[in-house]
Amino acid sequence: MEKYLDLIKKSYSGYWNYLKYELIDLNHWDNFFYGLILISILVWILEIAFPWRKEQALFRKDFWLDTFYMFFNFFLLNLIVFIALSNTVSELFNDVLGLIGLSVSSFQLFDVDELPKWLGLFIFFIVSDFVQWNTHRLLHRFEWLWNFHKVHHSVKEMGFAAHLRYHWMEPVVYKSILYIPIAIIGGFDAQDVAIVYFFSIAIGHLNHANLGWDYGFLKYIFNNPKMHIWHHVKELPEDVRFGVNFGLTLSLWDYIFKTDYIPHDGRDIELGFEGDENFPKDFLKQELYPAFSKKQDIKSSE
Repeated sequence: MEKYLDLIKKSYSGYWNYLKYELIDLNHWDNFFYGLILISILVWILEIAFPWRKEQALFRKDFWLDTFYMFFNFFLLNLIVFIALSNTVSELFNDVLGLIGLSVSSFQLFDVDELPKWLGLFIFFIVSDFVQWNTHRLLHRFEWLWNFHKVHHSVKEMGFAAHLRYHWMEPVVYKSILYIPIAIIGGFDAQDVAIVYFFSIAIGHLNHANLGWDYGFLKYIFNNPKMHIWHHVKELPEDVRFGVNFGLTLSLWDYIFKTDYIPHDGRDIELGFEGDENFPKDFLKQELYPAFSKKQDIKSSE
């Protein structure tokens, strides 16, 4: 037990030092803090220059709430929850395997260091996006996971910052499921992986932006604003009531597995979910919502 407590302590101090380094040092291109700011500003400029919903305010509904979510989830959440949790789970997983004489490397299919860099990154990108696409489907399929995911679907007006409005449990679910497939592939250089992360952030911001783009024939490969807005539609037909268009960066999986749904131009569709008028409107209550949702449901049915 002492080993894991020490690991959590080192994880916190290590990430805190990393965060300070990100804020102070501007000399490395893979700076996630300023990279997120730069991508956000660029996509916001595109929203201003080419607005799809022209009547939507520049500072749309919940703009500042989503901006807070963006920085909280991308940086502070990692410090509070994810870094310590992921390192501890990783060590625990290795220790359990060690009891039966195995290690993560025992399941490793290949080492990306032995591949050309571009190929290793491509494999990492494809595998992680496919796993996350499946995880996203689970968030819609199971009620207890859907209660966490409702935070993201409480967005009523789309804008770039809505991309990172999500409950703190979501990355725990995503990363826990993603850990084993990525471990099986092999090790990755953090700086190289930053290329994939920046690309994913840019696509995610664009998906949620007030833009009427679909990228032409590339829409069958990459997720896009015209496709993703239907993922946020409030009312769906009964046969797809658990959701559609689950792609994060790639739309490819939705077309392959027949979860794509774009019945018509979705510019003016109503966003949200059934009963969202009773969903909390502020950050703290949204974060606490899953813990009290059962009680709220019982109360509303009485």
